[in-house]
Amino acid sequence: MAGRAVRAEQVGATRELILTAAERLYAERGVYAVSNRQAGEAAGQGNNTAVGYHFGTRTDLVRAIVRKHAAPIEEIRTRLVERVTGSTDLRDWVDCLVRPAFEHLSALGSPTWYARFCAQVMTDPALHRIMVDEALGSPALREIVDGLRRCLPDLLDDVRAERGDMARHLIVHMTSERERALAEGTATPRTDWADAATGLVDALVGMWQAPVTSRG
Repeated sequence: MAGRAVRAEQVGATRELILTAAERLYAERGVYAVSNRQAGEAAGQGNNTAVGYHFGTRTDLVRAIVRKHAAPIEEIRTRLVERVTGSTDLRDWVDCLVRPAFEHLSALGSPTWYARFCAQVMTDPALHRIMVDEALGSPALREIVDGLRRCLPDLLDDVRAERGDMARHLIVHMTSERERALAEGTATPRTDWADAATGLVDALVGMWQAPVTSRG
């Protein structure tokens, strides 16, 4: 019994090492520039098949990295949604949309790689569906979408969808660019992740409320 517990602990530690190493390499080089063997070596695993043994394919490893971060982000999202339930203030719902990723990255400390990892995955047509599927499984995110809809009842569905895509891209790439700047020691426009989130919320509230030019 004790032996199985020790073995399980060792397996869990090895999986965590591989996840962390792969996330960093994918963030810095791109997902398809990194082999499973390289990810295993970076995690200190001498066995070339370690990644396949613990995770399966590269796609399975990417999905495991996404799920590792999805749980704490969903906890933050749920907490923020509970605070604004019933609100008709657009800013409240945009805040719920933006702040979870920023707060999670702040909580991870420095350095982080998850924002750049997400940017790599979201721009890859073969992998971005993993991120989309995780988002669709978020009850709190569905509440946020409903809250935005209630605050913008006159916005046409296709315009709402278009601006939702714009918001998603801005969240992914603004976090990625800030993370890269911090890793390189480059100055950033905002002092911390919370302030950076506030700046993006300001911009997105304006975007959601922008006039819609008639399409002839």
